[in-house]
Amino acid sequence: MSDQAWYRDLARPIDHAARAAADARNQRLTKPAGSLGRLESIAVDFAGWQGSEEPAVPRAIIRIFAGDHGVCRRGVSAYPQEVTAQMVANFLAGGAAISVLAEQVGADLGVVNMGTVPPESGEPVYAPLIPEPDTGGPSFVDVQLMPGTDDFSTGPAMPPAVCEAAMAVGRDQVAMAAGEPALFVGGEMGIGNTASASALCSLLLDLPPSDTVGPGTGVTGEALQAKRRVVEQALDLHRDECTDAVDGLARLGGLEIAGLVGAYIACAQQGVPVLVDGFISSAAAVAAATINPGVVPWLCFSHRSAEPAHVTVLRHLNAEPLVDFGMRLGEGSGAALVVPLVQSAVALHSGMATFDEAGVSDSEK
Repeated sequence: MSDQAWYRDLARPIDHAARAAADARNQRLTKPAGSLGRLESIAVDFAGWQGSEEPAVPRAIIRIFAGDHGVCRRGVSAYPQEVTAQMVANFLAGGAAISVLAEQVGADLGVVNMGTVPPESGEPVYAPLIPEPDTGGPSFVDVQLMPGTDDFSTGPAMPPAVCEAAMAVGRDQVAMAAGEPALFVGGEMGIGNTASASALCSLLLDLPPSDTVGPGTGVTGEALQAKRRVVEQALDLHRDECTDAVDGLARLGGLEIAGLVGAYIACAQQGVPVLVDGFISSAAAVAAATINPGVVPWLCFSHRSAEPAHVTVLRHLNAEPLVDFGMRLGEGSGAALVVPLVQSAVALHSGMATFDEAGVSDSEK
């Protein structure tokens, strides 16, 4: 893997002058200082991201990356592997949680098949639902880089070239956000991907599987212990051979996780803020930030997942999520739920009058 690869290019710098101007404006708005709490800091963040004292309300760009995992054959999930492709069909049909939330917030929703296991019957269950271009509904991109990853407990999850290709797919999904005030939300779907995210976090953060492996889709008891043993086996196999974070992503990651990593890096390079979802999306954020540290200032963390290791990951990233509703669905659902809150923060900051504009007496200085 070349050191000159696109994902190592510098991120766009934050506009600190715009942040300072927005902070000063915030102090002049017709409200007691600090009375809007974290809404105020969100608005200042957007000023720095957009380079404007009065940032525009961003439109959400939601992309769900789907991929299967070879490690599923080790029993790491409570659901069968065919659910991945079935949920892709559900996304396209508008029946999933993220489908409902994306419509509610007026988001640009797209689904990307990174690589799912072909059904025995031949044609994927989602094939009849693929929309024609410009017919409304979610967009669909079918790249199928490989039919799911290989079992990372016995070898690398994917070849290095496939990992780089998956990152490039994520990068390309960000390009359509250029030129408009946007907020990127990355979702994921892949039965078995909490095992992959846990292994990746253990590798990159030097943590034991007991700290990173959780129930995911609902495994408990001996099944959870077995899941931890599978991740430990994978770490024993790959840890000493891993050369860098991109290599670690190829060895232990998923196609959909690599897509998220590429998207997050591209967002930072193109000046598009990211609203990060739960544990798996945050594991992708750890990988992205390890590969390209300039990503970190462009990340906003939407919610604290009920997946136990998410707290550890957030602590590593020095991130304080906006809400905690005990969610652990994935799909980008927690982030989509927070989109209106973020949009309200920007609208309040840019739309409220200052004391001078409203002719309202300010507090005594």
